[in-house]
Amino acid sequence: MVEPIFPRLHVVTASLPIVEAVLSVSSQVAIQVRVADDVTDRDAYALTVEVLSRCRARGAMCLVNDRVDIALAAGADGAHVGADDLPPAAARKVLGRAAVLGVTLRAPADVPSASYFGVGPAFETSTKDGLPPPIGVAGVGAVADASHVPVIAIAGVTPSRVASLLAVGAYGVAAVGAIARDPVGATEQFLKALS
Repeated sequence: MVEPIFPRLHVVTASLPIVEAVLSVSSQVAIQVRVADDVTDRDAYALTVEVLSRCRARGAMCLVNDRVDIALAAGADGAHVGADDLPPAAARKVLGRAAVLGVTLRAPADVPSASYFGVGPAFETSTKDGLPPPIGVAGVGAVADASHVPVIAIAGVTPSRVASLLAVGAYGVAAVGAIARDPVGATEQFLKALS
């Protein structure tokens, strides 16, 4: 059973202005702090603390993408791990039972430590290099059908694609590029499509 307070829109960013713009529209979002690989731990921590402060002030969820240690040190609500990151069971051990733990999947899998699955790439995207081919709406649906936790579709997701993803069982979406181009407008459109 999905908790109704779990955000259906996840915004993936390393930009404080984008965080501020998104939170000015709604607190019913999860902000995922995703910094580039070449960003130092110190800078990643400092950014996460700033984002977390803004999320806490508005009651929004704050997660850290890839860097479980930064999530733990900053006191974030949790972390999201991908295929090349700390294994989910190890991440859960580090974060503790109460933290939110997102896990990237491309196909159905049993990951008992996950709080939600980030499923994709759903569509073509230019916001992250080295991704495998998109799995499409059907691929997202296959994971959702087998999932015991909420499925959040990611990559190339636009407000106009939300309905098709919800129709196959996705609980919500994660957005990067669409939000970066128009943080306020895209947030409003995504939330409307998800309601």
